[in-house]
Amino acid sequence: MSVLVAIAITTGILSGIWGWVAVSLGLLSWAGFLGCTTYFASPKDGLKGVGLSIATNLSGVFWAMLIIKLSTLVGIDIIGYVVTAIIAFFMCVQAKQSWLNFIPGTFIGSCATFASNGDWQLVIPSLVLGVVFGYIMKSSGLWLQQKLSKPEAPCFATEQ
Repeated sequence: MSVLVAIAITTGILSGIWGWVAVSLGLLSWAGFLGCTTYFASPKDGLKGVGLSIATNLSGVFWAMLIIKLSTLVGIDIIGYVVTAIIAFFMCVQAKQSWLNFIPGTFIGSCATFASNGDWQLVIPSLVLGVVFGYIMKSSGLWLQQKLSKPEAPCFATEQ
């Protein structure tokens, strides 16, 4: 079995479980899938990938809330666009820090916050649990592939 098929199997099963968990806990299932996507797209695997995914997603939530708050201080639409431009610059520049160097993760967290109308209290646990589910999906798929792969036959050299 290929790695892709094994990960597809575990991702399919765990996606259904995530949907149930999200509804049961009152979380945003779609935001959890964004967290999962962040992990799958992360340049790092394992727990480093989990940490990078969560850190960048949470920074995105922060930046989005800053845009929302600053944009509403003045009742002129153009201010919101200027604030967005400036903050988007900082969202990219923060990648100079190694623990925030996955720019797409930052934008995913930001977009999730905008999509939820700034409900960061709901977005944060949805994203974080989504990242954890992404990690479990990938690692369980790799485990499944390893368990189902055919072991190589031992090679016995005989001398005559």
